[in-house]
Amino acid sequence: MFSTTEITSHEDQSDNVIHQRLFYAYVKAAEIISGDVLEIGCGAGRGLQLLADKCDNYTAIDKNKELLDLHQKAYPNFKFIHENIPPLSFLEDNSFDYIISFQVIEHLYNDNLFIKEIQRVLKPGGKAIITTPNIKLSLTRNPWHVREYTAVQLEELMGKHFKEVDLKGITGSKKVMDYYQSNKESVRKITRFDILNLQYRLPRQILQVPYDILNRINRKSLQKKNNQLVSDVTIEDYLLSDQADESFDFFCIAKK
Repeated sequence: MFSTTEITSHEDQSDNVIHQRLFYAYVKAAEIISGDVLEIGCGAGRGLQLLADKCDNYTAIDKNKELLDLHQKAYPNFKFIHENIPPLSFLEDNSFDYIISFQVIEHLYNDNLFIKEIQRVLKPGGKAIITTPNIKLSLTRNPWHVREYTAVQLEELMGKHFKEVDLKGITGSKKVMDYYQSNKESVRKITRFDILNLQYRLPRQILQVPYDILNRINRKSLQKKNNQLVSDVTIEDYLLSDQADESFDFFCIAKK
């Protein structure tokens, strides 16, 4: 059985390079947040402990009830809400000092409503911290994503609803870039057989299972060829960059 590679695991060593990148966003967010914090899309709780230690009140929303039940048992003093979003109609205006949403917006059809609702439930002067992949560095179509953004597109979307938008990027060290180049070449060897360009022509739901299978096989193959290249990457190999357009993920801080 292949679990979806969209849910990057800290337990599967072949996911390590991606896991460290995603965890890095939480480390940087934990340096910023305080007060009443909302996380939209907490998932498996990759950064929950980091956030919990830095805020007065933590609230999380996710569509996976099983995971939320586990989190509620581990953190009885925090609030976990089982909902599909947007909208956020179950939350009052001006409720949170910070809202965090990592790797979520690319999955939502109505991204404009999503950002509008985040702005609404933030307190005046509150900040939203959003991450999402940079389409320029995507190696192939991800059928789990409704869309991916360029830096300009994300900045324009955020600017519709926030008075201040600071768009940075998450980039990596030489070790990370070496992995990326190896991954890029490996993916090219797979996609060269797609002579009809079906990855962009077929409905994304049809592609999700084959994408996951091939993606997992590819990650395992990269690990087998050079385990050190995969396992040696740590959170220290990532950093924030002002060159968002050349980074793996956007790290956007928007102030209400």
